[in-house]
Amino acid sequence: MAPQQIQIEVAYATPDKQQIIPLRVPAGTLVEEAIERSQIKHYFPEINLAEQKVGIWSKAVKLDHELREGDRIEIYRPLIADPKAVRRRRADQAKDEGRADPVTGGRRRTRGNDSAEKAEENN
Repeated sequence: MAPQQIQIEVAYATPDKQQIIPLRVPAGTLVEEAIERSQIKHYFPEINLAEQKVGIWSKAVKLDHELREGDRIEIYRPLIADPKAVRRRRADQAKDEGRADPVTGGRRRTRGNDSAEKAEENN
């Protein structure tokens, strides 16, 4: 008797193209095995599973995660920039331009735009 088969997908995308490969694999197949079976590296030879993270439906998993029916394996590209550093740079720029409070980094309050001040004025 043949082992039960499950339907999955392996997905990878670059800014220029994306590939989603549907695949039937035996129940109990691991993420790494499914990626190899999909031959997605034929389309994207730059994929390096030792460095890149993978997930199933946007939730990070390890390569030894056992697949279930309907799973979509997503191989994530490395980040170009650290999101925290980008946000810090934007906040510093807002402070320099006067759009943010230089002490707190929050939005500058101008007279008349705060609802608490308006409520106080009406009393």
